[in-house]
Amino acid sequence: MEHPEAHTVGVGMVGYAFMGAAHSQGWRTAGRVFDLPLRPAMAAICGRDPDAVRAAADKHGWAAAETDWRDLIARDDVQLVDVCTPGDSHAEIAIAALEAGKHVLCEKPLANSVAEAEAMAAAARRARARGQRTMVGFNYRRTPATAQARRMVAEGRIGVLRHVRVTYLQDWLLDPEFPLVWRLRRELAGSGALGDLGAHIVDLAQYLAGERLVGVSALTETFVRERPLVPEGPGAAPALGPVTVDDAALFTGRLASGALASFEASRFAAGRKNSLRIELNGDHGSLAFDLERLNELSFHDHTAPAADSGFRRILVTEPEHPYLEAWWPPGHALGYDHTFVHQARDMVHAIATGTDPEPSFEDGLQVQRVLAAVEDSAEKNCVYTPVPA
Repeated sequence: MEHPEAHTVGVGMVGYAFMGAAHSQGWRTAGRVFDLPLRPAMAAICGRDPDAVRAAADKHGWAAAETDWRDLIARDDVQLVDVCTPGDSHAEIAIAALEAGKHVLCEKPLANSVAEAEAMAAAARRARARGQRTMVGFNYRRTPATAQARRMVAEGRIGVLRHVRVTYLQDWLLDPEFPLVWRLRRELAGSGALGDLGAHIVDLAQYLAGERLVGVSALTETFVRERPLVPEGPGAAPALGPVTVDDAALFTGRLASGALASFEASRFAAGRKNSLRIELNGDHGSLAFDLERLNELSFHDHTAPAADSGFRRILVTEPEHPYLEAWWPPGHALGYDHTFVHQARDMVHAIATGTDPEPSFEDGLQVQRVLAAVEDSAEKNCVYTPVPA
């Protein structure tokens, strides 16, 4: 008699804050919406605070809680390790999981440095030979609209690409009294808006264009250089600590084909909560996407007669669109959380079919090289800096 666990993949997740909650939603929902070849089993979640991680396990549907990620990796009921921690621990956890024979999904950016990302990519290559799968969590690839945009670009609907322009704007750091959280410390986060937001838009631009950046010219700035430390306890004396990452990054780039690109990432854009916008211009047309209207694409067909040409809205809710065969009737919109459901779906399919999911750790390494080139260029006052192949 076949053991029931033969049809499951046990998931262990490290981290339980914002991304942990989002990934939990993905694992909890994917098998209930899509007809998956393996059922994700939420085996265990890990965090350092015993009470907090137990509460997270109960809230999000994890069967067990661990306080040491090494114990989570060692569990026999965990075949896939999902890394949702700050970037300073990505390499150590992911490499240990791969060496223990586990599949790995790792949040973006892949690491805090090129050297760490190179080590992770090398570990992934060794693991691939053993049948293990790795993927980076660039979830904005997985809105149906961006997946449809990629399909249209690949079909030649906009012709030869000439321009890509992308912005990712937030405003949560405008208040100078906002505390010095881990995202503002280089040793934990690697970089600021550049790694947090810029990594997303570099990956999304390259994914939609179907080609990579080969060089960049950049400016970065830290507008508030000191912030209140997180209090150690009740009645603790107020103190300030240095902000060691960028608040905003602005850079231009050249794609392999010669197409030009521009990028802006900021956490100081008043009124912008999570505003990601991308437009691609080709010699036959243009495509545009706005995360705040994530069920829509704007498309201009430049081959149409001028008298009735212009941008038109494509409502991406049809069952023929990516991922939507399993969801609601046409016109019924999806949201941010669905990107994590689609991410879980794609990872499970890759494991079950023995195929390499995208984006790979190699893709994550390439994005890390772009981010490093941006920082290098900014340090040299915008000097054009090649991205290593």
